[in-house]
Amino acid sequence: MATEAYCVKCKAKRMMEGEKEVTFKGKGGAKRNALSGTCPKCGTKMFRITGNK
Repeated sequence: MATEAYCVKCKAKRMMEGEKEVTFKGKGGAKRNALSGTCPKCGTKMFRITGNK
């Protein structure tokens, strides 16, 4: 899928590796959808919040 996300450690936008869809609890108990992956340069975990389906 190749999604761009912000890496906090590198302080730059990079393409995520090994991304997968995850769901977590948001504000007020609502469910939030996101993509989770790793930074190809430093290996830090990256998230990108997506809209509800």
